[in-house]
Amino acid sequence: MSAILVTGANGQVGFELQRSLAPLGTVVALTRAEMDLASEASILAALREHRPHIIVNPAAYTAVDRAESDAELAMAVNAAAPGVMARWAAENGAWLIHYSTDYVFEGTKAVPYVEEDAVNPQSVYGESKWRGEEAVRASGARHAILRTSWVYGHHGSNFLKTILRLAQERSALNVVADQVGAPTSAALIADVTRTVIERLTGSDAPDDLSGTYHLTAQGSTSWHGYAAHIVRQASAGNFKLALSLDALKPISTSEYPTPAKRPANSRLDCTKLMDRFGIVLPAWQEGVSDVVERLQPASN
Repeated sequence: MSAILVTGANGQVGFELQRSLAPLGTVVALTRAEMDLASEASILAALREHRPHIIVNPAAYTAVDRAESDAELAMAVNAAAPGVMARWAAENGAWLIHYSTDYVFEGTKAVPYVEEDAVNPQSVYGESKWRGEEAVRASGARHAILRTSWVYGHHGSNFLKTILRLAQERSALNVVADQVGAPTSAALIADVTRTVIERLTGSDAPDDLSGTYHLTAQGSTSWHGYAAHIVRQASAGNFKLALSLDALKPISTSEYPTPAKRPANSRLDCTKLMDRFGIVLPAWQEGVSDVVERLQPASN
């Protein structure tokens, strides 16, 4: 069976990949302590030890606001590290699956972004992820870059869990309503990754599957609409909420300033991924409802 190395074992996507990729081979999931993406020596040592046929890299510096004042580390993890992995993959005949983000785009387009649209990152985080993409492409490695957005899951910290907590603690809450995107579950990303790997490594795989693909759940909403769906689902379950939907107020981005600029439009067109890999992506509401259900407390 193939050896599959997964970075960021404790992250949202890394956690789900250990489940989804298990049928494909021996999965070696490494934590930061075992493979530090800020250290080229640590990366190469882990690759030489495990000799994977497939490298799957969900690990990243994802503290978007902190990156504005911590650019050196963000660039090391998000830009330099993928290049190290990709060059090793090219030299050793391995595949690299790497994840990127909607933040590589400016976020002003009126419709969803396609893979060929010009990038124009507006933050250190977005710039670091774009440079990571470019390093992978320049390496000559066989690869798939999967851009996604608004990731959440039942494991780890994320917007969904924050809203659930605040809805139980507060009687009023303001949420940004002029940024739109598609909440995308870590489980969906992991399951699609398995399908992508199966297709890429199949005996009948065409030679032109290497490249960049968009991967999100289907449909779109604002952060406020996302929060409202979470609250509705929690209200129907066993959560004891202090917050009512009427007290969940929409605000503008200008009313909630942050160090890093966010894209107003994070929507990604996933047609290319669906067509080339025969994938049907679910509506964003399905995954959100599933995770809220899994997180609800037991009934008394």
